[in-house]
Amino acid sequence: MNPDLSDLRNSPFIALRELLDPLVPAPGLEPLSLTIGEPQNQPPQLMKDVLAANDHLYGKYPPGNGTPELHEAICNWLARRYGLPDGMIDPDRHITPANGTKEALYMLAQIIVDRSKGDKKPTILIPNPYYHVYHAAAVMAGAEPVFLNATQENNFFPDLDAIGEDILERCTAFYLCSPSNPQGTVAGSSYMQHALELARKYDFTLIMDECYTEIYDTEKPSGILEVCKNLGGSLDNVVSFHSLSKRSSAAGLRSGFMVGDEKLTKPLLNLRNFAGAASPLPVYAASAALWNDDDHVAENRDRYRTNIDIAQKHLGNRFDFYRPSGGFFLWLNVGDGVEVTKKLWTEAAIRVLPGEFLSGTDASGVNPGKPYIRVALVFDPEMMEEALTRIADSL
Repeated sequence: MNPDLSDLRNSPFIALRELLDPLVPAPGLEPLSLTIGEPQNQPPQLMKDVLAANDHLYGKYPPGNGTPELHEAICNWLARRYGLPDGMIDPDRHITPANGTKEALYMLAQIIVDRSKGDKKPTILIPNPYYHVYHAAAVMAGAEPVFLNATQENNFFPDLDAIGEDILERCTAFYLCSPSNPQGTVAGSSYMQHALELARKYDFTLIMDECYTEIYDTEKPSGILEVCKNLGGSLDNVVSFHSLSKRSSAAGLRSGFMVGDEKLTKPLLNLRNFAGAASPLPVYAASAALWNDDDHVAENRDRYRTNIDIAQKHLGNRFDFYRPSGGFFLWLNVGDGVEVTKKLWTEAAIRVLPGEFLSGTDASGVNPGKPYIRVALVFDPEMMEEALTRIADSL
């Protein structure tokens, strides 16, 4: 067995089942799960129509690199969304479609970690709390995961000036999520520019996970491609990931892409041709249609704003509540996230996720997620009213 496997943590959702399954939920109440970022509203009819119109193509092996129509739709959306000039993104050189983004976020680390350099492990920087795939990717690529605590004092983003020189000199990648998961805050352009300048100075890859960028409260989150545009248009040392799971409520479509430095897009495609699964041709067609349509995304945003309004009504003066700038999670400071998770299950039949399960313990023994719970506002407003009432009453 690969000894690196021993360094993997349980998935936070497996850890949650181990915590709550032995406990009995509150009797007389319908159990509700607010643990996972899985939109519960139906995907747009457009997706279903295009899948049906192309269902005769399920019998064909799909190309790993998607179709020209998909690449064109992605390029057009990036240009609309981020105001990019013509030619900055070349559909043939800068884009690699992915079967969702989890697989590609993991595989990318296998490409960029050079285990042969020096007598110390290369490092991969991870904001803490973090999406659990980042940690697994670092461990299985043979890198040293370095947790960078993201606390309320810094808008829940790591302090870039506090990263040690030794860590940066060994750095091969920095995973950064904006809007952040689980906290829902947004990295501004100046912050991302600082991160990109570090990546170019120390020659590591800035990996921007921007899968929540279309779910926002009032202001569009800025993106790393805008930063690149303002710095002259180069995509050196940076890639960005996007997905239809949140944007289009199409988690089951498993469709996303990576855009950025062509020194990485082509090797990722090559690796995926061996170890990844290409999306079916009807999925490519449906994905192109969804990237070409913005109206259904605006409807999604309105739905989540309504849910945040409900949350603010019930919890607005408690638990360090703030309106998330992006995404659809509440990140609530309840003192002890594990104990409160058990309390909500046994007293209110509500499942939430302890922040401790989304965080690592740093070198000083601190787990920054320990006081928190994450609450996913993914159901319709009527059900969210019920769930948030129960949470407020129980706590």
